[in-house]
Amino acid sequence: MIQEELSKTLNPKQVQYMRMDLPDPMNGEYLLAVFHLIPSGELNIMQAAAEVAAESSTGTNFAVKTETPFSRVMNALVYKVDIEKNLVWIAYPWRLFDRNGNVQNIMTYIAGNALGMKEINALKLLDIWFPPSMLEQYDGPSYTLDDMRNYLNVHDRPILGTIIKPKMGLTSSEYAEVCYDFWVGGGDFVKNDEPQADQDFCPYNKMVKYVKMAMDKAVKETGKKKVHSFNVSSADFDTMIERCDMIREAGFEPGSYAFLIDGITAGWMAVQTLRRRYPDVFLHFHRAGHGSFTRPENPIGFSVLVLSKFARLAGASGIHTGTAGVGKMAGSPEEDVTAARNILKVEGKGHFFTQNWGKIPPQDDDAIKMVEMDDAHQVVLEDDSWRGLKKCCPIISGGLNPTLLGPFIDVMGGIDFITTMGAGCHAHPRGTRAGAMALVQACEAYKNKIDIADYAKDHRELAEAIEFFSKKKTK
Repeated sequence: MIQEELSKTLNPKQVQYMRMDLPDPMNGEYLLAVFHLIPSGELNIMQAAAEVAAESSTGTNFAVKTETPFSRVMNALVYKVDIEKNLVWIAYPWRLFDRNGNVQNIMTYIAGNALGMKEINALKLLDIWFPPSMLEQYDGPSYTLDDMRNYLNVHDRPILGTIIKPKMGLTSSEYAEVCYDFWVGGGDFVKNDEPQADQDFCPYNKMVKYVKMAMDKAVKETGKKKVHSFNVSSADFDTMIERCDMIREAGFEPGSYAFLIDGITAGWMAVQTLRRRYPDVFLHFHRAGHGSFTRPENPIGFSVLVLSKFARLAGASGIHTGTAGVGKMAGSPEEDVTAARNILKVEGKGHFFTQNWGKIPPQDDDAIKMVEMDDAHQVVLEDDSWRGLKKCCPIISGGLNPTLLGPFIDVMGGIDFITTMGAGCHAHPRGTRAGAMALVQACEAYKNKIDIADYAKDHRELAEAIEFFSKKKTK
């Protein structure tokens, strides 16, 4: 009744962006979005919703004389409103978007100018849904967690990684030495931190050269493969490509290196350029800056789930998804684990939508089988990648240490992730190598269903980590 009364307040322009009787929003014609919306000024929620739909698709603040019958077909349509919860559902004809798989173009529409409108006090994009007909246009990941697992021969646990600390200030030689210590301690994966670039005290070319030498030595001594993720984010396109090619030409074995891109600050064009230029390389999306959009106390922006879904659509092999309240970064299990599972699975339940990442009809027998195989932890989309977008790996960092690995696996509900512990390894009382050993031991304890305190009785490095990090908690 309230909704009917509010609908009567719409002006003729606003009416063009409302379709409360939209017969089948999931018929394949629309990208669907759910916003939390609080209007400002004199507008009610129905009026504000119509203005958001207009601004984020074909319209502006006034009806224009240049509209055509066809242009009106491209209008975004508000098709559902929850007045009590201030939620608005909008259907976007996906033909609006650049047909060349352009993620930044979608974001420019649905999370662009609309976020700056003065008609709103809050506008947060909470969830999105892509129809199979639209997924066909987008790359999705190429090199996946499964490929990295095969390279490392690690299939029954998380990929154990680190971020080199201090974040900045080590020379190229010092940086490579920390990599070496972590690898010989048993770790799998090392990454540049997000601001690593071509600083004068750590020239990029020397860092690459010395990391290659450190990796070769660690592989020879341990008999196990290793991976390093290099930050290729740059001031311009040419420099980014030069860095990628420098790494490829340095003699690294295929599979032993990843390209890290600061996806928020470098932009979606950089992400998709890397995906298309280097489909045989793990594409590591670091989300530095995401909090300005995703933190729950920020009323303007989009959720972690939305960011993560777009990363998969763009073709990222992995993206940081948060520690679900276990580590130091803001984030709840509802937010972070929901995002992680949505990018990992063929079919994932979001905050409002269940997203099936198949390109073929979900009722198709092979599509159903694919979901069942995925739920049974079998590798899917290896030799039938036309059927759907491959998985995107959650990368977990921010305040974890060996004592928190088990608790995080329990919250996550699985082992399909890369953990990158920084201080959690390098702050160990006996340094990085011992920190890596403690991490490996914590993982062994979890795999064998042994309490880490009991396992630590015969494993010195883990015992020291437990003592050290437990003391830090109480201070």
